Amino acid sequence: MPTIAPVSDLRNYGSILEKVTKGSPVYLTRNGHGAYSIRDMEDEDNFQKAEAMIRLFCELNAGIRSAEENGWVSEEEMRAYLRNMRNEVQ
Repeated sequence: MPTIAPVSDLRNYGSILEKVTKGSPVYLTRNGHGAYSIRDMEDEDNFQKAEAMIRLFCELNAGIRSAEENGWVSEEEMRAYLRNMRNEVQ
C-alpha cells in the first residue's frame, strides 16, 4: 500500500525518508492533490529503463509501419547507408 503524506511533513524529512523503501515510494500531496513522489534509487533506475524501452518500442513500431507503407529496404542498401553515415561523421 502506498504511503501518502502532505508536503508539510517534509519539515521532518527524516521520518518521510524512513518510509521510502524499494518498491514502495512515498507520495506527497499539496492541497489534497498528488504533487511529488520520493522513490528508492533502484526503483528510479528501473523506471528510467522502462521509459527507454517504451520509447524504443515506439520507434521500432513506427519503423515497421513505415516499411509496410513505403516498402522494405534490402540488407545491402542498409549497409551502404550506414557506411555512408559513418564516413560523413568521420
